[in-house]
Amino acid sequence: MLSKKTKYALHALTYLGKHREEGAIAIHDISEEHGISHKFLENILLELKKAAMLGSKKGKGGGYYLIKEPSEIPLSKVIRLLDGPIAMLPCVSLNYYEPCDECKDETTCGIHRVMIRVRDETLKILENKTLEDILKE
Repeated sequence: MLSKKTKYALHALTYLGKHREEGAIAIHDISEEHGISHKFLENILLELKKAAMLGSKKGKGGGYYLIKEPSEIPLSKVIRLLDGPIAMLPCVSLNYYEPCDECKDETTCGIHRVMIRVRDETLKILENKTLEDILKE
């Protein structure tokens, strides 16, 4: 399940994508449109900026703007940045692997094998879907 933080990030990115031609967008505008706490949204946007998805402008007319094309922002990157692993279990995670305490042998664990397939199918979708796909929907 996506965290509120990630859902809000996707809403903010979508808003910025829709208003791209307007230049920098004030946090207040995004916050009001989507009912997101200003402070919480500010922290999310700073994380997206550090990940080189957004740029910012200070002062009058300042705010945030996309520095990448929407087609260059895969949903998997946003989710990993804010929520961490995409895999449902740590023993099948590609980037955050940890063995499960209760599993004696991953190679014979049916849960492990099924969750690998779930992870692979989920990744196939999330790595091939971008902000642009959300904007087109």
